[in-house]
Amino acid sequence: MSAAAQVTDSSFKQEVLESDVPVLVDFWAPWCGPCRMVAPVVEEIAEQYIGQVKVVKLNTDENPGVASQYGIRSIPTLMIFKAGERVDMVVGAVPKTTLATTLEKYL
Repeated sequence: MSAAAQVTDSSFKQEVLESDVPVLVDFWAPWCGPCRMVAPVVEEIAEQYIGQVKVVKLNTDENPGVASQYGIRSIPTLMIFKAGERVDMVVGAVPKTTLATTLEKYL
């Protein structure tokens, strides 16, 4: 089972914006090669920061509402939300260290 939960247009507000802990959102799509490359990194982050960070994935093909609301133009895009606000983002398949360093600022 994946450590990162799937969210949708309809569950995004509850799962992400109303979360008590910072949330890392992985905007991805099944056809996207770099998304597949970054997926294991996202899983590792989810496991490493259990209890500190919620990690979720949003399929942009199936959930265009949230993707367009946040101006997602290229995927993978990883966004960090804290207290309902977007506080940071990383675009592209980045190494785990980059993602971890970005996340640590909000813990």
